[in-house]
Amino acid sequence: MKHALPLGLLAGAVSLGSALGFVHSEVRAASKRLAEPARKDPALQAAVADHTEAPYCTPQFKAVLQRVINACGLGGQESRRGCQPADVKTLASISDDDFNALFTPLAQRGAILLFDDASEKLDEGAKKLLAERWEDRRGARYFFVVARASRTGAADMNRALSHKRANSVEIFLQDHYKSQDPEIDKKLGMLWLGKEFAQLSKGYCTDWTHSRPGKPCNDEAINRSAFISWVDCRL
Repeated sequence: MKHALPLGLLAGAVSLGSALGFVHSEVRAASKRLAEPARKDPALQAAVADHTEAPYCTPQFKAVLQRVINACGLGGQESRRGCQPADVKTLASISDDDFNALFTPLAQRGAILLFDDASEKLDEGAKKLLAERWEDRRGARYFFVVARASRTGAADMNRALSHKRANSVEIFLQDHYKSQDPEIDKKLGMLWLGKEFAQLSKGYCTDWTHSRPGKPCNDEAINRSAFISWVDCRL
C-alpha cells in the first residue's frame, strides 16, 4: 500500500501531461490553419475553378454591362425588357465608344446575323447560326441581342426596323426553345439601335463570325445586323 500513492500520483501526472500535450497540439494546428488560410482542399479549389469568369470580364467591362442590365430591365424585377437608343444613353449613361467596347471582347463568343436592306426577316443562315450560339450557353446568364439599322433613311423608320429585327430574333428563340426554358425572356437582353447610335466599321465583318460567309460584307451590311452573344460574367 505504501507504493500506491506514488504510483497514483505518477499515473495522474502522465494523464495530465498527455491531456496538456493534446491541447497544445490542437492549438498549434488551429494557429497554423489561421496563419495559412490559402492552403485549401484541392477538391474545393477545383470546384471554384469550374465557375471562373471569362478573361474579358474586367472591372471596366462589368461596370458597363451592369449599367446596361439595369437600364434595360434585366435585373429580374422590372416588367420592361429591352432598350432603345435613348434608354442606353440616358439611363445607362454610356457613350458610343463605351457601348461598342462592350461587344468587342465577345468576338469569339458571339456572332452577327445579317439582314437584307429594309428587311427584318431571318434567312436560313441566320437561323442556323442563332441556334448554334443559343445552345452554346456554358452556364452564362444573359444572352444579348443588339439589333441595328442602316445609316440611310429617316431615323424613326430605321429605329422601328431595328426593333423588328430584334423581335425576329426573340420570336425565333421563343418558338424553338420556350418549351425547354419557360423563363427564356429573363435571359434575353434586347437592344435596338438606329442610325443615330454608334456605327460600326467593316472590320467586324472579319473579326466576327457572321451568317453570310462568302458573301460581301461592308459598312452598310454590318450596320443592318443583329449582334448575339451569351455573356459569361458574374455580377
